[in-house]
Amino acid sequence: MTTITMVTTTGIITTSMTEAASSLPLLIWLSPAFPVGAFAYSHGLEAAVDAGDIHDATTLQTWLQDLITHGSLKTDAALVAQGWQAATQRDIARLREMNDLALALSPSRERYLETSAQGNAFVTAIKAAWSCVLVEDLAAWDEPIAYPIAVATAAAGHGVLQDALVQSYLVAFLGNLISAAVRLGPVGQTDGQRVTAALLPALQLCAASAIGEGLHALGSVALRSDIASMQHETQYSRLFRS
Repeated sequence: MTTITMVTTTGIITTSMTEAASSLPLLIWLSPAFPVGAFAYSHGLEAAVDAGDIHDATTLQTWLQDLITHGSLKTDAALVAQGWQAATQRDIARLREMNDLALALSPSRERYLETSAQGNAFVTAIKAAWSCVLVEDLAAWDEPIAYPIAVATAAAGHGVLQDALVQSYLVAFLGNLISAAVRLGPVGQTDGQRVTAALLPALQLCAASAIGEGLHALGSVALRSDIASMQHETQYSRLFRS
């Protein structure tokens, strides 16, 4: 049993609930049905498929493994963990620093669009249906909100535990990339699920590293993915926004 404290618009609520129950909002916020437009972004996968770098389940798994171990999933996991800690401690100055860092780490125009557009859409939806003091404060910022910071702030405001948050965020991120790959054609749904299952241990290690190492977990050397996101900007025929 876990004690959860939430600062809402009507006051402070302290309650006890199981860890599973405290994580239930994540199933809604990180689902494909939540209105952030995640389905519109391939994170550079479309350019990689067009170039032939991804053409089957093996090449897709290798590409995504690199993103988890060395690339944007690793970076986002660290940002989510740090954002949650800052929001939980009500350290708004540090939360703003984490947001600025998240935006600055975008290696291309489309990656910046991907994180800022989804972040702003997430804040709008959360404020309308799941408001709390931290969300209200975040919505008042006169600047773009990076998606990992938006999710982390809402989770902190609603008493979601850090471990569940980081792991769920990574699973949702991976799920969206698998979905994009299926729609692009190099793998079918069954192979997509095989790749997801194979990468789950790497996701768990990534989440543990993000929580345990803090900002030391930041850093990306998945250069081919970054280049693919840049090449996608001028790709002749596109299904996705990134």
